[in-house]
Amino acid sequence: MMGLLTCGVAEFTERLASPAPVPGGGGASALVGAVGIALGDMVGELTVGKKKYADVEEELRALMARAQALRVRLLACVEKDAAAFEPLARAYGIPKDDPTRAEVMEACLRDAASVPLEIFDLCCEAITLQKEFAEKGSRLVISDAATGVVSCWSAMYGAAVNVKVNTKLMRDRAYAEALNAHVDEAMAKYWPIAEQVYEEVYRGLC
Repeated sequence: MMGLLTCGVAEFTERLASPAPVPGGGGASALVGAVGIALGDMVGELTVGKKKYADVEEELRALMARAQALRVRLLACVEKDAAAFEPLARAYGIPKDDPTRAEVMEACLRDAASVPLEIFDLCCEAITLQKEFAEKGSRLVISDAATGVVSCWSAMYGAAVNVKVNTKLMRDRAYAEALNAHVDEAMAKYWPIAEQVYEEVYRGLC
């Protein structure tokens, strides 16, 4: 299972397409989010040093440092998501008459939801950075900013549904609904930001 970050793109997608339980939607979302924020960082890299953008260079450098940290954390979530899901996959195999099954399942569901939730929050932060890259970055690479924000947007949606597929089965409904509310509120906030960034770039290129 491990080694998802060291295998090539072709092998990763082959594993993703296989019947193996991992990697799955959570890990894919983390990878897409990492690709998205890397594009934002690239916008910064291709902007700093140009006289036309000297007045925002320090801001861009700060954004780039944050983007790099997000990319590292999102990539780490590829492995973390696989590690959290495997115990849940095994727990589904516990006989239904086993008195420990409910407790084990609940613990595994919490763990399995925690990594997509982290991915979700990181993607929300990435969207705010992408907005600034799109606003401050070189117009020559504005399409990359739009591609980056829509990638983070997609990763956010993927992470959200991977949280909810686990909360749906939790017995502790108060805990589950708290996670669901966090996701719903953040979606309502960050979805319009990502959409606005993309639409402004798209319309500007028409």
